[in-house]
Amino acid sequence: MGDHDRTAAVSRETAETTIDLTLAIDGDGESEVDTGIGFYDHMLESFAKHGLFDLTVRCDGDTHIDDHHTVEDVAICLGEAFDEALGDKRGIRRYADRRVPLDEAVASVVVDVAGRPYYDFAGEFSQERVGEFTSVMADHFALSLAQNAGLTLHAAVETGENAHHEVEALFKALARALDDATRIDGRRSDTPSTKGEL
Repeated sequence: MGDHDRTAAVSRETAETTIDLTLAIDGDGESEVDTGIGFYDHMLESFAKHGLFDLTVRCDGDTHIDDHHTVEDVAICLGEAFDEALGDKRGIRRYADRRVPLDEAVASVVVDVAGRPYYDFAGEFSQERVGEFTSVMADHFALSLAQNAGLTLHAAVETGENAHHEVEALFKALARALDDATRIDGRRSDTPSTKGEL
């Protein structure tokens, strides 16, 4: 791993949100999250726990309007933090593929930490909202994360009847896939690309 500690701190301020976020890729799954949207907090805490990332998020957003700007802007910051924390990506596994069930729901994520943003989503959510969280924003979260972390990301909600379970399975699959893909492969000292860089 060298002398790179694989952590990042990102701040972002717009007319819609003010965000401070820290990420440690090689963490213990500890998190402290306050976005003003209870279910989103729960999802980000779950993401940290299941990816073994240490994550702090403070977001003061325009949730009196809706959840869109808060969800999107936190995802942008999280993506930027992954990109910064991974540095030159030396030694990482790069690829991962995870399917996660939660009761009747199954979600899958295939990821390449390639530095080339590409995103595809398949599936739908059974209910429009979970608490104050709009279900389709889970798709938008993954898109914004992929664009800003430089991920090729194919995500799907394969089956389900309960949007809470569908969204949570998706966040957990994202966490597990990113944990796998960002892990250091002890056999590899270089960047995992024939081009020599990602």
